[in-house]
Amino acid sequence: MGSVGNRIGRRSWGPDLRIAGTAVLVLLLAGCGYRLAGGGEAIDPGLRTVFVETFANRTGEAHAEEIFRTAFIDRFVREGRFKLAGNRGEADTLCRGTILSLQTSSLAYKASNLAAEERITATLEIYFEQRESGRVIWSDGAFTETADYPVATVGAREAERKNALVKLAGGTAERAYRLMISGF
Repeated sequence: MGSVGNRIGRRSWGPDLRIAGTAVLVLLLAGCGYRLAGGGEAIDPGLRTVFVETFANRTGEAHAEEIFRTAFIDRFVREGRFKLAGNRGEADTLCRGTILSLQTSSLAYKASNLAAEERITATLEIYFEQRESGRVIWSDGAFTETADYPVATVGAREAERKNALVKLAGGTAERAYRLMISGF
């Protein structure tokens, strides 16, 4: 009788857990059709070619416009979704931008109070649009990206900064491309 008395007032969770587990499994297998917005490509498949214009450069950094344009061209070529147009008139879409600012700040210092590591921050306006209609497919008026780089010696600082600028342009192109394609 002692074992029967212990069962009174207790609830067995076995059947409830099995039902809940089965329901969760069915929902997972069915997929429910839910997904995050922007998860797929949001661009008309009829748009097949792109021309990357030379970026405007409002900074004092020589050749920054060429570095960023090259990074965007490389990104479009690498994906293969778009073919590069030889000129503006041959393109279905245009990618253009303006480098608004390039700022450098020190992150870490050596014992001599010289910078050991610096960060370069770029802010750009970027537009991706249909050429014929002028319809903007994607844009960001204050797109910001950063890149950090070591400063080994004062003499090597400029070369390290230039390498960081190339890295920064590549990161900017990568992130902007993903946003353009997804429609975010």
